[in-house]
This record gives sequence, structure tokens and C-alpha cells, in this order.
Amino acid sequence: MKLPIYIYGSQVLRDPSKEADLSDKETLKTLVENMKETLEGADGCGLAAPQVGVGLRVLIVDGTGLADTYDYLKDFKRTMINPVVLEESSELREYSEGCLSVPGIYADVKRPARIKVEYYDENLNKVTEELDKFACRMVQHELDHLDGNLFVDRVAPIRRKMIAKKLTNIAKGKVGTHYKTKQ
Repeated sequence: MKLPIYIYGSQVLRDPSKEADLSDKETLKTLVENMKETLEGADGCGLAAPQVGVGLRVLIVDGTGLADTYDYLKDFKRTMINPVVLEESSELREYSEGCLSVPGIYADVKRPARIKVEYYDENLNKVTEELDKFACRMVQHELDHLDGNLFVDRVAPIRRKMIAKKLTNIAKGKVGTHYKTKQ
């Protein structure tokens, strides 16, 4: 089932998420399936549970739609339950980011170039994985959501001033999307 995506100004996006109960397999399975359907309908490359109003440490990323630009993403789909960053590089990379919860705004954000992350996949297998390039970027962006942070929190102060009015309008619901949203 497609779920509404909570947009900038919604409290659920600012609350740190709780660990998902791995013993509640049916709830997790339903959440993950709904998140996948929601992400596909919104044409995004990542979605965290808080973005659909659920305060659990669950995220999905799907880089397959970006494979024309980044060929290494042709098979990159991940479900991460209770992810934890074990290591991150001191080297930073800057990319332009956008977000389904902050529609119409894009800004350059610096993040570690590589991370090592541990998580449970959708079959509840424990996985440890090293990521780099845009795969690393997508996962870090979604991990921020689990901690109550948005990419606009990481932009340079001058850029933040430049987008302040747009953010205010989004928080007031003055934004158009092709997917269902919720305040």
C-alpha cells in the first residue's frame, strides 16, 4: 500500500527513531513492502520509515533508477533494519541532494566518502557492508532521517538562508508533488 510521505515541518521527521523489534516479523515485512511501493510511486531512490510516519530504524534504498548515470548501481537495492555506522572515512565528498520530504529543493551536502555499516536485511540476516560513491551517499541521507536530521540541516549557512522561504512554504503545505504528502 502506498503511504503518504511526511514533508518538512512534520515532527515525525525530527524525532530520533527507535530500534525495530526483530521478533515482530509481520509488522516489519508489511512496513518494508509498503515503503517499497511508496518509494516506487514517488520516483525516489531512498526512503526512511519516519518519512512515512513510522519512528523505527528502517530504511530502503534503490539505486537501479540511477544506473544510467552510475552503472555500479544497476543492482543496488537494500533494506536496512536497525542500521549502525561502524566506520566512516575522514575524506568528504560533496554532491547535490534532494529529498521526497523536502520537495523541490536541492543543495550540495558534504558527507564521508566511504562508510562501513551493519544492519539486518529484510530476511533478518545480519549484514556488514562497506559502501562508497553514490550508494554511500544514499544510505547516509536515509540514516540521517533515522536520527531526526534532514539534508537541509547540513547545507552551508548562506544556502540555508537562500532556501528559508521555500522551507517555510513547504512547512505550510504550499508545495506540489505527484505523490501523496502529509504534514
